[in-house]
Amino acid sequence: MQQRNVLEYLEKTVNEVPEKIAYASPESQISFSEVYRASRAIGSKLYADGFYKKPVVVFMEKSPEAIVSFFGVMYGGNYYVPIDEEMPAHRIELIFNTLKPEALICDKVTKGMVEKFGFSGKLYEYDEISKSDINEDVLASIRDRQIDTDPIYIVFTSGSTGIPKGVMACHRSVLDYIENLSDVLEFNRDTIFGNQTPLYFDACLKELYPTLKFGATTWLIPKQLFMFPIKLVEFLNEHKINTICWVVSALTMISAFGAFDEVVPEYLHTIAFGSEVFPIKQFKRWRSVLPDCKFTNLYGPTEGTGMCCFYKVDRDFELDEAIPIGGPFKNTEILLLGDDGKLVPDGEQGEICIRGTSVTLGYYRNPEKTKESYVQNPLNDMYPEIIYKTGDLAKYNERGELIYLSRKDYQIKHMGHRIELGEIEVVVNMLDDIKDSCCIFDDDKKKIILCYVGDIEKGDLTTFLKEKLPRYMIPNKINKLDELPHTANGKIDRAGLKATYVKG
Repeated sequence: MQQRNVLEYLEKTVNEVPEKIAYASPESQISFSEVYRASRAIGSKLYADGFYKKPVVVFMEKSPEAIVSFFGVMYGGNYYVPIDEEMPAHRIELIFNTLKPEALICDKVTKGMVEKFGFSGKLYEYDEISKSDINEDVLASIRDRQIDTDPIYIVFTSGSTGIPKGVMACHRSVLDYIENLSDVLEFNRDTIFGNQTPLYFDACLKELYPTLKFGATTWLIPKQLFMFPIKLVEFLNEHKINTICWVVSALTMISAFGAFDEVVPEYLHTIAFGSEVFPIKQFKRWRSVLPDCKFTNLYGPTEGTGMCCFYKVDRDFELDEAIPIGGPFKNTEILLLGDDGKLVPDGEQGEICIRGTSVTLGYYRNPEKTKESYVQNPLNDMYPEIIYKTGDLAKYNERGELIYLSRKDYQIKHMGHRIELGEIEVVVNMLDDIKDSCCIFDDDKKKIILCYVGDIEKGDLTTFLKEKLPRYMIPNKINKLDELPHTANGKIDRAGLKATYVKG
């Protein structure tokens, strides 16, 4: 019988390894049997109080208990909306304005913060709702009525207008994703994940659901450790973490700042990375330290349910090359479309468009934005078929592998030439003395601005770039920084850099 609900993972695993630790942090650990009991209690209580097929906010610290709350919301036939106390207050207000939530689960830390966001619905504290009575008949009735296209969560992404957009995903898209990802990365019961991303990003799907599927274990790594690379690697070793799925910036923070001179990850055998281009110089450092480790490049937008493309690194790369994003997972097709809505010729760049079950349901209560990005497949005029336009540019190389180029909005027109800012960053990152770099563009003054962290002076860097780049690609201004700003997800904060260094 085909699986149609992600909670079936838990229901199988709890019978096999009930007392094994599922999710852990330095503050708490929770077993599969505890996950099962507490989540079913939460679901029973929510349904008893009249919440069914509703968005339920989980506003908690990053913790194993927050994850249990996600599953509890689903057991009640609802869909969870993760909010974190570290999110900017204004962003939370905007999300609440869109959701108009009627139910919210909090913890002792966040309980006092809820009132200032104008929430007037039913407030549950985790310690109480997780101890509610379980109503087996109700839970069985909810399951009987559920189908695999019912929503499972809403994750809010940044909108170009400044209003966050709530991406809705369903059981089927998450199931397909987890099955494909698990097959590619070869997860099993012995997998010990080290989670890097906040729980309010879809990136955490890579750990949360395979843990349920295999009876694995996920350690939630404290955010502050990502500022101390040696302590971070020591944490990985202490908990025997063997699998990490991180943004590139989190990996380069370790390799670029000398952590490997002091300590090496002893147990890592599987590393997946994505969301940014991995500078080859830094990738080589990781590979030289962990020669037997399997490295996989992942690509995908939130609207494509986590990741939808992968490439298992199987060869060496030159410093000026890019690691491919390879090809799509099963049951997903990538269309490279030109501005005319037609497939681009081989070797030419086009916009990545996704078709298949990985395409999410759209943006919550935002039909206008949904219609802009979730569109009828222009190659199909025979029946309705929605594809997602990512806004990312890519091309196929001579091996037939997909190569990510840049965001459409990172491509600029400068001195009559079309330029990918990422090409400049690749050259900058070739230098041994460069730890991190980012290029932005001043649209009004038509100037390329390079920001970097490293042990090289601006004049020497300029001389190097003049030797490697055509004149029209040389940055007009170079800023040497102590560190680059990063988003909550760990990616370089390009919008923040632009706000700081592009003056109106």
